[in-house]
Amino acid sequence: MAFDGPGRGSVGAGTRFGAMRVGLTGGIASGKSTVAETLVGLGAVVVDSDKIAREVVAAGTPGLASVVEEFGPSVLTEAGELDRAKVGEIVFADEGARGRLNQIVHPLVGARSAELEEAGRASGALVVNDIPLLVEVGYAPFFDEVIVVDVPVETQVERAIARGMSESEVRSRIKAQAGREERLAAATYVIDNTGTVDDLRSRVKEIYDALTLAASGS
Repeated sequence: MAFDGPGRGSVGAGTRFGAMRVGLTGGIASGKSTVAETLVGLGAVVVDSDKIAREVVAAGTPGLASVVEEFGPSVLTEAGELDRAKVGEIVFADEGARGRLNQIVHPLVGARSAELEEAGRASGALVVNDIPLLVEVGYAPFFDEVIVVDVPVETQVERAIARGMSESEVRSRIKAQAGREERLAAATYVIDNTGTVDDLRSRVKEIYDALTLAASGS
């Protein structure tokens, strides 16, 4: 892959969190979005790679043109936008196709992430890179701290089905992601999301405070 790690932007002197790089990851339906939302409420800037991934293949972008060139016009909706469900069917069932898509999208996401990360640092905020496939694509070594949101596989399945996904679709996506053990091995902070939302938010606050303390050098 041509992209040498996510968000490798320069950092201005005197920022509150210095050069600290924090990654956030978790499997499908783990509760990662709630963690990201809580971090924002505490004052962090969250660079959402999923959101950026949608932006870089929006209608009319060079990214979308590259995806169509690789996979054909069948991946477009009638309105000329990317049919994300169609692409999902292709790439989650074919590792090679998933790799080709990543080669198109990841460099674009990385460049935009770097811009947003640098802007966040300049504001003095803790910047957290929300990357669902952080472990899968080998990005963990690029971060000083890795926050992993963890739940059992069957909990992921139950929650995703409750959101409207089919069981086969959920299990296909889980299979395409890193296993729990692999993800946990990359973690410096683990958030067990098998409790209540209040439990989750309390744990996020603990981690945010710990990162703030570490950044202060105390």
